[in-house]
Amino acid sequence: MERASSLRRTLRLSQVVFFGLAYLAPMVVFAIYGTIVEVSKGLAASSYLIAMIAMMFTALSYGEMVKAYPVSGSSYTYTRRSLNAHVGFMVGWAILLDYVFIPMAIWLIGASYLNAAFPGVPIWVWVLAFIIVTTVINLFGIELGANINVLMMVFQLLVIALFVALGLAHLAHGGGTWISLRPFAAPGSSFSAVLAGASIACYSFLGFDAITTLTEETLEPKRTLPKAILLVAFAGGVIFIVASYVGQLVHPSLTFHNVNSAAFEIASEIGGTFFSAVFLAGIIVAQFASGLSAQASAARLLYAMGRDAVLPKRTFAYLHPRFRTPLFNVLIIGTIALMALWMSVETSTSFINFGAFSAFTFVNLSVIAHYIVRQGQRTVRDWLVHFTFPLLGAAFDFWLLLNLDKDALRLGAAWAVLGLIYLAFMTKGFQKAPPELSMDAHEGIPV
Repeated sequence: MERASSLRRTLRLSQVVFFGLAYLAPMVVFAIYGTIVEVSKGLAASSYLIAMIAMMFTALSYGEMVKAYPVSGSSYTYTRRSLNAHVGFMVGWAILLDYVFIPMAIWLIGASYLNAAFPGVPIWVWVLAFIIVTTVINLFGIELGANINVLMMVFQLLVIALFVALGLAHLAHGGGTWISLRPFAAPGSSFSAVLAGASIACYSFLGFDAITTLTEETLEPKRTLPKAILLVAFAGGVIFIVASYVGQLVHPSLTFHNVNSAAFEIASEIGGTFFSAVFLAGIIVAQFASGLSAQASAARLLYAMGRDAVLPKRTFAYLHPRFRTPLFNVLIIGTIALMALWMSVETSTSFINFGAFSAFTFVNLSVIAHYIVRQGQRTVRDWLVHFTFPLLGAAFDFWLLLNLDKDALRLGAAWAVLGLIYLAFMTKGFQKAPPELSMDAHEGIPV
């Protein structure tokens, strides 16, 4: 469903890029650093490089689809219009996987770091604390203001810059080198391990496509948004590669006291007690803010789907009479997040990436369907930009999907089958088009 045409076009390129980076939450590189090091067998920087290449091809495809459909869009919108309504619904179902389960992963990562700082407190206590506090806040409809988000974004960038600077100073003081291929390649390293790490590393990039929701508020969106999407994916990739590169030079070993909080151990090693406290504060602030907004977005997306009769209205379209918040949806997201008590960081992030890779694959295919098949544009540039690049992007995304954690693949496949059964039920055996989903989580929803 498209947003009202009355939205004012005021956003420039720099503002859109900053929004995208804030949504990306750059400190996420530290949240899953140890997991990627472990899975990639010590080649986290290489895994991030491959992930960035895959995301750049996909970012190009998002840019091309923004030109084709200059409205507040998503992978669901592009797939539905370019390929098929039923395929579009399944892509929307995959996106729903991200929305619903991302809060779980965010809170699990935050709890892992707090457990590392305060080992006497069991991790399940921190998980429950995150869930309870954010759920209560979202039930009252309290959201983080734009100014607070800006401050938190600046704080994250400062912590990352300090981590890199202190890491390099630590290497210089200890007689280490700043230049090495060790974080990218090493004797006995395995490309399959690097791919497995890259499939998790892509979790750090989730959200680079969120700026497509600003299409109707951006000046010259057909020119501005494609540039912004590429810049966000590239800038995020550079930050992730540099941070993981320095981290591996400082701590080349694959052994950590707790792999889920490996970056905290490195921060303590290079900056002592004070910087480790600042670093922990940065991680927790980033995870708390991300979890708060992720739960709010997921609850409001479920509300929109209930309002549009994609999900049962009585439950999902219900609003609290006083606070005007989607009460049941907030509670549902909080309840689902309890799965964090039994899941690892690797499995939870891989599970979310199943939905992301599925959606990214179909965005790339949508470019080919729209420009080459439907529009019949087949110049030399079209075969390169509208066929070769998106085909490479789709291949990369599907390849990374196949390299996800096995448990995540099983859970993702089960989710897809559930969506297919529900689609068959709604469309009476695929005989009619499914209802159109409102994939903009804040469209027309009281907050």
